[in-house]
Amino acid sequence: QGLVCLFSRPTPRPRVGVLVCFCDYAAMVLSEKVSQLMEWTNKRPVIRMNGDKFRRLVKAPPRNYSVIVMFTALQLHRQCVVCKQADEEFQILANSWRYSSAFTNRIFFAMVDFDEGSDVFQMLNMNSAPTFINFPAKGKPKRGDTYELQVRGFSAEQIARWIADRTDVNIRVIRPPNYAGPLMLGLLLAVIGGLVYLRRSNMEFLFNKTGWAFAALCFVLAMTSGQMWNHIRGPPYAHKNPHTGHVNYIHGSSQAQFVAETHIVLLFNGGVTLGMVLLCEAATSDMDIGKRKIMCVAGIGLVVLFFSWMLSIFRSKYHGYPYSFLMS
Repeated sequence: QGLVCLFSRPTPRPRVGVLVCFCDYAAMVLSEKVSQLMEWTNKRPVIRMNGDKFRRLVKAPPRNYSVIVMFTALQLHRQCVVCKQADEEFQILANSWRYSSAFTNRIFFAMVDFDEGSDVFQMLNMNSAPTFINFPAKGKPKRGDTYELQVRGFSAEQIARWIADRTDVNIRVIRPPNYAGPLMLGLLLAVIGGLVYLRRSNMEFLFNKTGWAFAALCFVLAMTSGQMWNHIRGPPYAHKNPHTGHVNYIHGSSQAQFVAETHIVLLFNGGVTLGMVLLCEAATSDMDIGKRKIMCVAGIGLVVLFFSWMLSIFRSKYHGYPYSFLMS
């Protein structure tokens, strides 16, 4: 027992004072960070950050708020058209949150431009823009915290749904009024009304089958080329590789598309349709046989050429598709 007493030591007292001081200091730092972010947000919904601000307010603890950061390259010499379009949608989303009745300090919006924070891009091993990342209130960003821009597009509504999935914060997107649509509709109605008034004595043009067929065909071509998908998802017009500078107009996945891709598909569908119309006219027209042969050859050429190109796009998006047609 004497040996036990000799080698035993008194139980140390917990340093309660040091722990309390540390907690007070962390709370004070967190309060200063939140106050600073709220002050900047009141001035501008999207906070511009450099490397120092990003490391202090986004990366460094403590933090009880999430930060949605857009990494972009908006300078003119970067020639990033998609960055400009994405920035407009991001600004709309941030303004919708800032002026919402549900606005709190749970989430903030920030932006890091490559020319102002290239060290941040290097720190995150990031080599493409624009990119959206959610830095959660606790822990490091996970795989789902990086927004799938190529799949979802960069419309404010799509980003808002992603934010709701990652942070449980629902943002109702409110877009500024756009009077271009109503003005164009009013102008179109005025033109139609003027034509009807001028031709009020002869309304046979309203029963013109060719005119109605042409209008219906234009509508069908626009819808089948993916224009409605563009309107809903808001994809970029094209994608420029930041390393090679090569511009891709066709998306490599079957789950997404570019705006330029829909224009190309519209053109190819129009070419196939024109070829079919020529073939029908060659078979039913009363013209001389020579002209009908020319129309027939031209129709076959258009169908073969544009359908072959259309199939090549299909094969590039659906990898492993076994069938081809001439130049596809």
